Amino acid sequence: MTKRIVITAGEPAGIGPDIVVMAAQKSWPAQLICVADRDVLADRARQLQLPLTLQPWSLSQPATPHAPGVLSFVHVPVSQAVQPGVLNTENAGYVLATLNLATDLCANNDADALVTAPVQKSVINDAGIPFSGHTEFLQAQCNVQKVVMLLAANTLRVALATTHLPLSKVPDAITQDSLKQVLHILHQELKSKMGISAPRITVLGLNPHAGEGGHLGREEIEIIAPALEELRAEGLQLLGPLPADTAFNPDIRANTDAYLAMYHDQGLPVLKFAGFGEAVNITLGLPIFRSSVDHGTALSLAGAGTASSGSLEAAIQQAIIHAA
Repeated sequence: MTKRIVITAGEPAGIGPDIVVMAAQKSWPAQLICVADRDVLADRARQLQLPLTLQPWSLSQPATPHAPGVLSFVHVPVSQAVQPGVLNTENAGYVLATLNLATDLCANNDADALVTAPVQKSVINDAGIPFSGHTEFLQAQCNVQKVVMLLAANTLRVALATTHLPLSKVPDAITQDSLKQVLHILHQELKSKMGISAPRITVLGLNPHAGEGGHLGREEIEIIAPALEELRAEGLQLLGPLPADTAFNPDIRANTDAYLAMYHDQGLPVLKFAGFGEAVNITLGLPIFRSSVDHGTALSLAGAGTASSGSLEAAIQQAIIHAA
């Protein structure tokens, strides 16, 4: 059966439309369906001087593999005309409308997976709409208690115990219960979605040197280590808590299927250095499969023809592989 992969084009003033148009130039063994404003896609294709035939999509159509230069779409209109590189709060609602519709298509089993191009969180918040990111938005839309952000670059996978939080709020957000929830989800979905039968997870400490025996912080002793011991008793293969500055050495990497970092900028700089432009953001714990790019909207590149679609193509590939 040919899978249906629904794609959102993200912030219309950013490179989301560019990379969707670029990815559409290739053959794919699944049907790609873009939820976006058709005129934004057509205008961006003209600016990039790339051929693009847009075909309205309906559920009654049989799923067929994607042909280069031909893109199925579901039209959601922008509120104001789009100028590449120029943010407009009037279009913030459009961005969320595309996400809502695309999520519903997957939740209703009308599509098999969701791939998202980057959004600009600041302009959505400037429009008066509380928004901290795709991960939290999809958690609310799918009405699930807990989700986990995982980024993957080839065999390097890094999950996060906390996501988009100010650094000052991270220690209070790390509890034994929250860590056990995150690790249960990570363990289960490495098995069910990544096909790893016995996942080996390396857990980073919160503090420098993983607390240096309590001299640089006691979270490792009082919170992280006890949570890991409970989970080991359940059969999970867990290493740590380890100092973040040495946990990614080759010997440990060779025996690790995924890392769990305590906060966003602890683990992701390592992953993005290893595979920037080809890494994929995957949300674990949802009833649907969602993957995304590892980069932002790159407003200065929008419409210029210099953006790379590598990360979006990697996200599409992961969606095709792992979609239900």
